[in-house]
Amino acid sequence: MKKNFIEELKWRRMLHDAMPGTEEMLQKGVTKGYIGFDPTADSLGVGNLVQIMTLLHFQSCGHKPIALIGGATGMVGDPSGKSAERNLLNEDVLRHNQECQRKQMEKFLNFDCGENSAEFVNNYDWFKDFGFLDFIRDVGKRLTVNYMMAKDSVKNRISGEDREGMSFTEFTYQLIQGYDFYHLWKNKGVMLQMGGSDQWGNITTGTELIRRMDGGEAFALTTPLIKKADGTKFGKTEGGNIWLDPNRTSPYAFYQFWLNASDEDVVNYIRIFTLKTQEEIQALEAEHALDKGRRLLQKALAEDITIRVHSKEDLDIAIAASGILFGKSTVAEMKAMPAAVLNQVAEALPKGQLTWSELEAGVSIQDALVKTGFFDSNGKAKRALDENSISVNKEKALHGRMIVRDDVLPGNLIFLQKGKKDYFLVEVSD
Repeated sequence: MKKNFIEELKWRRMLHDAMPGTEEMLQKGVTKGYIGFDPTADSLGVGNLVQIMTLLHFQSCGHKPIALIGGATGMVGDPSGKSAERNLLNEDVLRHNQECQRKQMEKFLNFDCGENSAEFVNNYDWFKDFGFLDFIRDVGKRLTVNYMMAKDSVKNRISGEDREGMSFTEFTYQLIQGYDFYHLWKNKGVMLQMGGSDQWGNITTGTELIRRMDGGEAFALTTPLIKKADGTKFGKTEGGNIWLDPNRTSPYAFYQFWLNASDEDVVNYIRIFTLKTQEEIQALEAEHALDKGRRLLQKALAEDITIRVHSKEDLDIAIAASGILFGKSTVAEMKAMPAAVLNQVAEALPKGQLTWSELEAGVSIQDALVKTGFFDSNGKAKRALDENSISVNKEKALHGRMIVRDDVLPGNLIFLQKGKKDYFLVEVSD
């Protein structure tokens, strides 16, 4: 074995709970372990990265990781951590989502490295021909309703005053997920299921089914749910979820998400989301402590994860785009930048419109500030100009400044700015 997986998770602050005997079992040799992924979106989000990294670390410790795509369970809906019944998706949508998620995971896991090559499975493959009567006879009778009701995922849904309860469909979810573990244990020799701490009840249902159906033994391990130091939910911003798909979250926005991590959060993130060694991280932390303003930990984290989710080229574009907003780019430098860089920045900013014909004659800066919607009155625009706080493409703009065609940057864009952080984008169209 290369490394002790449990010890690896411990120092990375990724171990929440494990059944007794799990570490000893893992030390015996190559172990097959799996994590289930919910295919209800055509992209994984950064919240899923915790479990992807768990599989990656599992593989780097010499074990065989299996990613289970819930083609069947996606049709039912997991009640864990949910306060209401969710919408169910049809088979075509789920199949599309599964394929998109598969491609994203292939960037992290090695599917061609011998005995511990990663593997994909889809629980629809063994549930599609499993009849309802057969299921309740062969599986349903193995666990009592009392056992299932004791799970937190069920109790939390049916005991709260403001809750709507849960359907029989979602109530059976733990049986279905439990059977997944039984099927993989019996047919593929999978000994370990992993997941977030909110999945403990579902996972241990699987170990109980294995015991009751075949008298076998299997193991469970969970990771902590990631929470931000300020109490807000990890993986979300004011703009919504942070996705791995560049069409949903641009590489620039993705890079900025990690770069903006607080000092309290980044010490956890760099352990969880990178493959840096304990020694490398400790050295970075020591250097970071000397001058936190340089944000060395955040930059190391953002660069590492952006390259692995996207590419080195996307990272370079994201850094260049960041320089526009937070650096000291000149007009000449901005005009020399590829449109792809400027378009990355554009996605993150509020926008207004001007036309080419308007720029032909020229638009005064005060009129432009109001016409585009950057300011909602002439009085506010005039006051900002009086305070000398307005810039056009990073250059200070005074009263009388005209916005003309020559101000347009690649991608047909003009950047307006008030002060240091209040940015606005003008899109020029016909």
